Amino acid sequence: MTGIIVVGVDGSQTAQHAANAARDLAIALGTRLHVLTAYTTDQTESLSSGSDSWLLTNAGAAERLARKVADRLRTGDLVIEHFAARETPATALIKHAETHGASMIVVGNRRMQGIGRLLGSVANHVAHHAPCDVYVAKTDEPN
Repeated sequence: MTGIIVVGVDGSQTAQHAANAARDLAIALGTRLHVLTAYTTDQTESLSSGSDSWLLTNAGAAERLARKVADRLRTGDLVIEHFAARETPATALIKHAETHGASMIVVGNRRMQGIGRLLGSVANHVAHHAPCDVYVAKTDEPN
């Protein structure tokens, strides 16, 4: 298989399990891995200390989280890139896969059972709308 595997991360332990599964698949299939964090608002906060000032944004926080997870996943010759997108998580994964010609999206099975299944989940939405294969990793129990 050639192409790209996309995985979404949000800082949770279940997302890390999905990212680990995506990394293992990318290595086994010889593909690149894209780590994506979604954010839904453009909140900005300005901090100052003396003559120094910083601008903190949701976009920056999302990009830092994606980079941190990507750095944690790096191994051998695996090519990993990280991204942040201003969308809901499911929409961000689908759009990213479309834009980059991904061959697979990896999602976790969180909220696919019980009341969460009735309310919807990222995995459910992605599975029904993805432009490529979808791998649902078992993330509700530790590996």
